[in-house]
Amino acid sequence: MSESRTHVVGAGVAGLAAAVSLVRSGRTVTLYEASGQAGGRCRSYFDVKLGCAIDNGNHLLLSGNRGVMRYLAEIGADDALLGPASASFPFLDLRSGRRWCLRPNRGLVPWWIFDEGRRVPETTAWSYLGAMSFATAGLGHTVRDLVGDDSVLFERFWEPLAVAVLNTPACTGAARLLWPVLRETFLRGERACRPRIARTGLSAALVDPALDFLRYRGAVVRFGRRLRAMGAWQGRATDLDFGTETVALRRGDSVVLAVPPSAASSLVPGLTVPGRSHTVVNAHFRLPAPGRLPPELPFLGLIGGVAQWLFVRSDIASVTVSAADRLAAEPAETIARKTWKDVAAALDLEGAALPTYRILKERRATFAQTPEEIRRRPPMRGACTNVYLAGDWVDTGLPATIEGAIRSGHMAAQAVVRARNP
Repeated sequence: MSESRTHVVGAGVAGLAAAVSLVRSGRTVTLYEASGQAGGRCRSYFDVKLGCAIDNGNHLLLSGNRGVMRYLAEIGADDALLGPASASFPFLDLRSGRRWCLRPNRGLVPWWIFDEGRRVPETTAWSYLGAMSFATAGLGHTVRDLVGDDSVLFERFWEPLAVAVLNTPACTGAARLLWPVLRETFLRGERACRPRIARTGLSAALVDPALDFLRYRGAVVRFGRRLRAMGAWQGRATDLDFGTETVALRRGDSVVLAVPPSAASSLVPGLTVPGRSHTVVNAHFRLPAPGRLPPELPFLGLIGGVAQWLFVRSDIASVTVSAADRLAAEPAETIARKTWKDVAAALDLEGAALPTYRILKERRATFAQTPEEIRRRPPMRGACTNVYLAGDWVDTGLPATIEGAIRSGHMAAQAVVRARNP
């Protein structure tokens, strides 16, 4: 009898993580991707206008992201990220010009909140105790419900954190989704919250090594294969219709659907998925010279401007604006001028002409992570016994981040293995 196969549909980081985990478990895998490249919303490409490779989005990871770190180790890309030897988060208030650095301490006791040189300026140690309220946040609580919105700490810590993690404003963002982030990073001490970014690009860190690993281990990778329908009979998926071909599923075969929520709902009748989404806008600028940020800290949190984060890689400065639905409605040149003002102030380039730029609008970057929408996240298992869901929109208990996407892929792979080895 021929060996059973797992068909992973979707080669974003969730699908890649699932495929890698399955192959490492000894499973035979075919990976399908509708487009011509892997990575989904987490990849690099060569931009002709800028004359260099850029990432389609900017992502700040943390050393406590155990799913990401496990994945990097599995694909042999342990050195693909860079960051400081200790946790440091530099910030700039664009209105006043004030700069500071948030620096958690080693160990589990957070004594850094009692040190004025380590915490957010003009805050008290006791104001940080509000973090513990997230442990008991109800399904209907927003971030603002728990910490209010009239404090310096809200403006300089909770709002930037909520927008960065949830891609949703703190006034509507689900508080429950912030707790696992706090628990697994800041509340585990400095070693778990060291900032990390891709050394040379997202594809070089998270995508290309995974594809190399899969092909070397015998997995089949097929691009240009958009799944149009999935046949089912008596609670089991029976075939995959890719338009130009139909792949029959044999007994023992399984499917991991690692596709966007809208695609999943069209393939799985009756599947409830999050419906609302928020946009992320990324602006990339070609600087006349390498940006002036420390090489070990090539990023900067921005308060009081349009952008929230600035990243510098050589002579490319990139800014991210999360929950950017209104901004995305503006023309590219308007967005460029607004965000360039932030970049110029941060890099001491006031008065410099607007350089060559690229504006990327990711309309459905993540689902809107509100209390209402998180109730619509489906479980990993669907109606078909041999179909598993993966993606940052699946109910992992984590926010819709790279960590959440990768961990969903790991969870789906583990479920496939358990089903084959009860």
